[in-house]
Amino acid sequence: MSDLLRLATAGSVDDGKSTLVGRLLYDTKSVLADQIDAVTRASVDKGLSTPDLSLLVDGLRAEREQGITIDVAYRYFATPRRSFVLADTPGHVQYTRNTVSGASTAQLVILLVDARKGVISQTRKHAAVLALLGVPKLVLAVNKIDLVEDPATVFATISAEFNSLTSSLGWASEDVVEIPVSALRGDNVAVRSENTPYYDGPTLIEHLESVPVDAEPHRVGLRFPVQYVIRPRTAEFPDYRGYAGQVAAGEVTPGDEVVILPSGVRTTVTRIDTADGELDSAHAGRSVTLVLADDVDVSRGDVIASPADAPEPLGEFDATVCWLAEKPLRPGARLLLKHGTRTTQAIVGTLVERFNEQELTSEAAPESLELNEIGKISVRVAEPIVADDYTVNRHTGSFLLIDPAGGNTLAAGLVGDAIAAVELGERV
Repeated sequence: MSDLLRLATAGSVDDGKSTLVGRLLYDTKSVLADQIDAVTRASVDKGLSTPDLSLLVDGLRAEREQGITIDVAYRYFATPRRSFVLADTPGHVQYTRNTVSGASTAQLVILLVDARKGVISQTRKHAAVLALLGVPKLVLAVNKIDLVEDPATVFATISAEFNSLTSSLGWASEDVVEIPVSALRGDNVAVRSENTPYYDGPTLIEHLESVPVDAEPHRVGLRFPVQYVIRPRTAEFPDYRGYAGQVAAGEVTPGDEVVILPSGVRTTVTRIDTADGELDSAHAGRSVTLVLADDVDVSRGDVIASPADAPEPLGEFDATVCWLAEKPLRPGARLLLKHGTRTTQAIVGTLVERFNEQELTSEAAPESLELNEIGKISVRVAEPIVADDYTVNRHTGSFLLIDPAGGNTLAAGLVGDAIAAVELGERV
C-alpha cells in the first residue's frame, strides 16, 4: 500500500465541499489551535452555534464573501496510517477548468452530492471529466444526509443512480464507494454515526486510509524528460555532463541501456546523481541527474527512455481536449503545445467530435469547442513529442495548449482517444 494518497474533491455549488474538507482537516488534527479559535470567533459573529469549518479552506476574500470556492488549493493532512495531498477544486460550472487541473494527478476523487438534490447535471459533468482523466478510484459522498426525511431510501436511490452512471463511464464496481455523510455534524467522516443505521460501510477516513492505490497502474518502462543539461566546466568537474529531470514513469538503474528520443541514439546509464549523493535506482516521481556512458547529443525536451517499449515520436496525432478558454477553439488554430519539458508550435487540424457529458453521446465534426467543452481533435506539431497514449500513462500522455500571444493555458489535452473509453450512447 502506498503511504501517500493524492486525492481531489469535486461537486456542485453548495454541496458542502468546503465544509467537508474543513472537517477532514479538523478531525485529523491538521489545523492549528489559533486557526480553530479564529474560525470559532468568525462563526459566532455570523450567528452560528457551531464552528463553520468551511472557513478553514475558503481563504480568498471573494470566496468568503460569496460562500463559494474559486481557486484550486492543495491541503496536506495525515493519519497514523497514511499521508494525504488533497486538491480542493471549485464547484461552479465556469470553474470546470480548475477541476480538470486538480484531478489530473489524483489517485482518488471525492465527488459530493447534496442528499436533497441527488445526482444533478454538474455531477454528471464532473463524473465524465474524471472518467476521461482516468481517475482510478471514486468516492461519492452523499452530504447533508441529516436533512432528508427518509435518509435510507434517499441514499439507496442516489447510490443506484450513481452506480449506473459510473458503470457507463467505465469504472468497475469495486472502484466506486458511496458513503452517507454530514460534513457539518461529522457523521461518517472520521467517526461512525449512529444516525445512519442503514449504512454498515467504512467512514470516509477509514476508506481513504485503506483504499489500495498504485502510483503507476499501467506499467511502462523508463520515461525521463530532460529538464536541464548540467555542465559545470569547473576545475573540480571539467568534463562532467549530467541530465537533470524527474522520472515520469518506470525506473532507472546504473547499467541500464536507454534510448534518447526523438533522435533514437542508444547509450547506457552509468550513474544516478542527486544533491545527497549517488543512488542505486530511481523510481517515478524522483528528481535526479543521469550520467550517460557516451557523449551524445541530448537537449532540454528530449526524453531518455527504455528501449524495450520506447514510444514513437509523434509529429501528428489525435487527442482529447478540455477547452478552458472563453474564445472558442476552431480548426486551423495556431497554438503552443507544452508536453513534459518540451514546448513547440502546434496547429489544430480538424475537430473530430464533441463529447456530450450529460447524455454520454458524441457529435461528429463540430464547428468549434466552447469553454469547458470536451472534444477529440487532430494536432500537428513543429517538433515531435515523445508521448504515450494517455490510457497507458497519465504523466507522459498529457499536454497543455497555450496561447502564443499571452501565454495563457487554453486547453488540457490527453494524447489518444480518451472518449472511446467511455461507453457512448449515440454518435451523431
